[in-house]
Amino acid sequence: MNLARLNTASKAEFVQLLAGTYEHSPWVAEAAYAASPFASLASLKLALATAVREAGRDQQLALIGAHPELAGRAMVSQALTAESSDEQGRAGLNNCSPAEFAQIQRLNADYSAKFGWPFILAVRGPRGMGLSRAEIIATFERRLQGHADYELAECLRNIHRIAEIRLNDKFGHSPALGNQVWDWAEALALHSEAAELTVTYLSDAHRACAAQLQDWMKQDCGFDEVVIDAVGNVVGVYRRAAPKPKRLLTGSHYDTVRRAGKYDGRLGVLVPMLCVRELHKAGRRLPFDLEVIAFAEEEGQRYKATFLGSSALTGEFDPAWLDEVDTDGISMADAMRHAGLPATLASIEALQREPADYLGFVELHIEQGPVLTELDLPLGVVTSINGSVRYLGEVTGQAAHAGTTPMDRRRDAAAAVAELILYVEQRAGMHKDQVVGTVGMLDVPAGSINVIPGRCRFSLDLRATTDAARDALDADVRAALAVICQRRGLQWSLVPTMKADAAPSDAAWAARWQTAVEALGLPVHGLPSGAGHDAMMLHRLLPQAMLFVRGGNGGISHNPLEQVSNDDAELAVRAFQQLLEQLAEDK
Repeated sequence: MNLARLNTASKAEFVQLLAGTYEHSPWVAEAAYAASPFASLASLKLALATAVREAGRDQQLALIGAHPELAGRAMVSQALTAESSDEQGRAGLNNCSPAEFAQIQRLNADYSAKFGWPFILAVRGPRGMGLSRAEIIATFERRLQGHADYELAECLRNIHRIAEIRLNDKFGHSPALGNQVWDWAEALALHSEAAELTVTYLSDAHRACAAQLQDWMKQDCGFDEVVIDAVGNVVGVYRRAAPKPKRLLTGSHYDTVRRAGKYDGRLGVLVPMLCVRELHKAGRRLPFDLEVIAFAEEEGQRYKATFLGSSALTGEFDPAWLDEVDTDGISMADAMRHAGLPATLASIEALQREPADYLGFVELHIEQGPVLTELDLPLGVVTSINGSVRYLGEVTGQAAHAGTTPMDRRRDAAAAVAELILYVEQRAGMHKDQVVGTVGMLDVPAGSINVIPGRCRFSLDLRATTDAARDALDADVRAALAVICQRRGLQWSLVPTMKADAAPSDAAWAARWQTAVEALGLPVHGLPSGAGHDAMMLHRLLPQAMLFVRGGNGGISHNPLEQVSNDDAELAVRAFQQLLEQLAEDK
């Protein structure tokens, strides 16, 4: 199969050529035919997914119902289609132990009884090699607890992944570059402080990751220079032959939150590393230097020093951070010395970059949200990184007996914070495309089941696409807290812990990302980033723009379920290569 043949086929031939892509559902290809001709395999996949998304619920349910149960009656009776038989066989479902088979049958029955349709899972997985039976059973059990609307969408997303792999087979397409990114991410995730991925600043696992990245850059990718700098950033430079050319700066972070996913930050390091490897293999130099940085710290998990790695480049490293201590009482300066870093302010200040030496900064990142996956889009261009403000708050009332204090005489601190939470939800929901607000931590000190809460501590995280929208939300929330506490006879305090300005993408650099996406045969979708990124810091120094990559499992991030497929990773690499080509032509 090839696109030339598909693009010149009649509608009937088109449907026949794609037979088996969507299980017993030729209507999907019939609907997608109107979008032909297709510029790329990616655009064909999108057209098919769009046909399903735009179909009615009855057709979507029929599509789901056309799929067999996993290790179900059709498999036992050998009535599966050739494609389904191959997929279930690769996952080992035809070799289940009696206990595994019984467990899957029970899960099939429970799932069908709860949702009314069969459980759908792309059992060849994000790498295309096949999930293990243990992974399949764990996913089955987790999704059985889900909401019906989410499950319907998740079944359709898995159907599209099944179709994507089947199309790859039909076209003889192997996402080799995406496979390499995926394999690197898996290998890097072997370094962890806990059973679930956790890599905090200058821990043993963190230093092992730095050493691994340094080795890959040197040995596998062909960087001309690779160093670990004074704050632990891994810096690789692929040079142009001419003296003192300007540089393109790119990268992201390799530290993680606790119980993390494998792609947050790291995807933005591995993709440009692979681009350098491909350039080196081809014996090719760009007309500019390419500097790839794996930032040592972005998450603020061990010390109160978020964006530590990129702050050193912008000259905004706070000297007080060196005296910060972790939960074990180890100062940052001591942790640096233990890692073999100089731990001096002079060595850190020397890392500041000179803007005149650079073309700009670009960052590739997993979306960490559901927008792209809901639109069936593998890539999105970031329009702006949201501004944010964070507080730690406390409301103080009067602890009293829960049984003897009348409801109209209470000074309940927790009830006031609960009212504030509902206000934040309501106020942010009025402008849901612009602002978000979250109370993520709640604590009633010395709380008891039979005592009215006299104190309640809480966090407050407010974000918006512009500084003006952030500040308006901030003012309204603080005013609401004052009114709530005055009415209830309570005292309150808010201590600011972080404030970051919005970072709108540079128009010229965002346009380069847009052109790169279009070159892959995909539509351009712009979206803001609700999360903070190293690009927020570099924005203060250089023009910047980001590219988002779709995440699996509904777009979840900061979670072990965080996922990127090899096909989406391949498109990310191709987009980055397209951006480099544009710059090379401009020079």
